[in-house]
Amino acid sequence: MEVIDLKKELKPLYQPSAKEVVVVDVPPMNFLMVDGEGDPNSSQAFSDAIGVLFTVSYTVKFMIKRGPMAIDYGVMPLEGLWWADDMTKFSPEDKSNWKWTVMIMQPSFVTLEIIEVAIAEVKAKKNPSALSMVRFESLSEGKCAQTMHIGPFSEEGPTIAHVHQFIDTMGHRRGKHHEIYLSDIRKAAPSKWKTIVRQPMH
Repeated sequence: MEVIDLKKELKPLYQPSAKEVVVVDVPPMNFLMVDGEGDPNSSQAFSDAIGVLFTVSYTVKFMIKRGPMAIDYGVMPLEGLWWADDMTKFSPEDKSNWKWTVMIMQPSFVTLEIIEVAIAEVKAKKNPSALSMVRFESLSEGKCAQTMHIGPFSEEGPTIAHVHQFIDTMGHRRGKHHEIYLSDIRKAAPSKWKTIVRQPMH
């Protein structure tokens, strides 16, 4: 059986330094996605979205591992795109008007057909309420600036500002604020949470 480490293969994208902001070229990648809106800290829809993404992702993983491809890989971390219709009102202090897409990257050999079979399997076994919201889509971000934030989400403000200042010295921000959550917040202390902060630029 072939074993692959996607985070290692994509190290520049998923293991940045916390000491500096760097520019990366993010290739098109395929994701399972769920959209929603509102404060993620108090939204049941947000929790349901995360749960169903991991359920489908692990179902796909074991289908691949036990199927003809016989490839084993680790499920990738949760990621989030964040924005507001009026970005001047996009503030960590008031998350009620936030819109979000939570997502998990899928390996290139995972096809829409495999996703559809996995979703049907999850529906037959559990049929979680958010399952109908799951979609499989490619995301192409291209040139981005990113860094690693270490600490609780509530203290991301200076890190985000640092990324924005870095971009403003050489170009312009575009697209949606992107975060990648590398830590299991159920187990790790908040002071050690690792979050990649990424912002598309041109």
